[in-house]
Amino acid sequence: MQSETGQKLLKKFSLSLSEFHSVVLIDDDEYYTSSSAALRIAKELGFFWNTLYVFIFLPAPVRNFFYNIIANNRYKWFGKKDSCRIPTPKLKEKFL
Repeated sequence: MQSETGQKLLKKFSLSLSEFHSVVLIDDDEYYTSSSAALRIAKELGFFWNTLYVFIFLPAPVRNFFYNIIANNRYKWFGKKDSCRIPTPKLKEKFL
C-alpha cells in the first residue's frame, strides 16, 4: 500500500493513503477490506483455508469484529518471525 502503485490504487478507490489498519484486496474494479478481503483471499488458498469462505454470509460488522480480534492478537497466538520469507518468482507475480 505504501508503494507508488499501491498509493495510486488507494487513490483510485478513495481509500486512505496513510492509515493502513487492514488488508486491502483489489479484484478487477472492486476493492475489499478487512474480513471481506481476508475471506476472498482464503477462498483462493486451497483446502482448509477456502472452507472459511462460508463465513461470507455473515454481516460485515460481525465478521469484522472477529477479524479485528484475530488481527490484534495474531503475533501472540501465531508468533512473529524476525525476517520475512523470500517469495518465489511465481508468488511475487501475485503482489505489487
